[in-house]
Amino acid sequence: MSWLNELLWGESIAHSVLLITIVALVGVFIGNIKFKGVGLGIAGVLFSGLLFGHFGFKLSSHVFEFAREFGLILFVYTIGIQVGPGFVESLKRQGLSLNLLAMSIVLLGATITLAIVYIVGIDMKVAVGMFAGATTNTPALAAAQQALKGIPNITDEALKLPGLGYAVAYPFGVIGIIITMWIIKFIFRIDIKKEGEKFAKLSHGTAGKIESKSLVIENPNIDGVEVAKLSELVGSNVVVSRIYRDAKLFVAQPTSKISKGDVILAVAPAEVLERLKIIIGRAAEIDLKKLPGPVLSKRIIVTKKSVLGKTIDELSLFSDLDIVISRITRSEVEFLPNPDYRFQFGDVINVVGEDKDIQKVSQGLGDSPKELNHPQVAPLFLGIALGVFVGSIPIYIPGIPAAVKLGLAGGPLLVAIILSRINRIGPLIWHMPASANFILRELGIILFLSCVGLKSGDQFVATLVYGHGLQWMAWSAVITLIPIILVGLFARLVMKVNFLSICGLLAGSMTDPPALAFANSIANGDAPSVAYATVYPMTMVLRILSAQLLVLLFLK
Repeated sequence: MSWLNELLWGESIAHSVLLITIVALVGVFIGNIKFKGVGLGIAGVLFSGLLFGHFGFKLSSHVFEFAREFGLILFVYTIGIQVGPGFVESLKRQGLSLNLLAMSIVLLGATITLAIVYIVGIDMKVAVGMFAGATTNTPALAAAQQALKGIPNITDEALKLPGLGYAVAYPFGVIGIIITMWIIKFIFRIDIKKEGEKFAKLSHGTAGKIESKSLVIENPNIDGVEVAKLSELVGSNVVVSRIYRDAKLFVAQPTSKISKGDVILAVAPAEVLERLKIIIGRAAEIDLKKLPGPVLSKRIIVTKKSVLGKTIDELSLFSDLDIVISRITRSEVEFLPNPDYRFQFGDVINVVGEDKDIQKVSQGLGDSPKELNHPQVAPLFLGIALGVFVGSIPIYIPGIPAAVKLGLAGGPLLVAIILSRINRIGPLIWHMPASANFILRELGIILFLSCVGLKSGDQFVATLVYGHGLQWMAWSAVITLIPIILVGLFARLVMKVNFLSICGLLAGSMTDPPALAFANSIANGDAPSVAYATVYPMTMVLRILSAQLLVLLFLK
């Protein structure tokens, strides 16, 4: 049975593959165990690795280095591709105030971590792991370890410390956010149902859900006005896709003139539609979308390379046809078309017109779900290669003795964000289907956490029981609670932010899906998800940079 002994305890490739897969399998099982709807999620893999590491299971050094670093690269690159398209948009309009609050939470957490290092005397290598675990942000742990590896003469034992700090801090990091939500709810005696109603009334612009409504023109002052002028009347973008006049239904163009008695189908956020109704007339008894006739609507996927990066006006396809684009979906966000809109691969265009015209638009834009769901492999590897290159460039900053590098965490993340914003260079398209992105992201983080857990497992129990583990746990709770409680109270007391948005803000500022799931369960609506999605991209980038800077600037 020597072969079995070698497979279980040796240093062969087969042993390493078997060990990682078993650690991953057990970790996923642990992460799926939930108590009152809250579980460890993917962090269960870290605790699985700690368990196996405690009992003496190890990876060979060469396999360990590759698996950990390649897993990290896959993880941060796919995160960049995911958040990149919404990165700039997250700073616009109402998102600016929410992002400033989220930034405050990140900076407060980093400041408290520094205070713990200098006042309490906890090693920065442990503290940066506590910072990542207390805020449930695994990429921050990866970034910290990558920064530590760039420090001359760093030992293997020192590289274990962030993982230990993270593991000790993580459990309370998850429940601490939920505790804070209940504290704010109790202090302000919040009625969840009323908060939901207030959010629905106040939602507008990009935060409001796009809806359609059939309206009757009754205001005589609107008679003869062009459709394009309706947006000016309400001070917000409105699309009119259909006009019903004299028992006939036809497609509305921006230059189409409306008359008293017409029924129009207007598309805009609910609050804008309500303002429009007050100005022009009343809600119609018929729904033009359900009215039989030659005018149809279809959702068309942009997959044709020749149209990418072009605006609606630049394509003769639209000027030659009697159609109208009523709404666009990109990265699961719906919005109305505007003059600055440029087609990107994977956009979903809602087109209204007659069947023959819709078919021509479909051919002109591609509309190939098969191509959309087919991962572009060449851009993936080129993007990773560029990320590794950028991450390896030394950056010399006055006052820091060694050159700073973005590393294998920061480089691929930055490049992925930029490339996903550019979307296309020549024949290369930086689009990744959601399913492909998810599986690569999960594979990457599982590889990384498995390696970190196995590496640190031999010291975890001893640190927790006989060492400073309980002290680390207590201070980690401080890193978790103080920033989110202070910012949460400020947001409600001073800025009068809706409680459901605060819940999403807190979950997003900690990049914590379990907390978001909890917030959604009590909200019975999408208010927390809107706030979460608004702050998530900026928060993710800031947490990764903060962890690196804590190591590079303040490590003694």
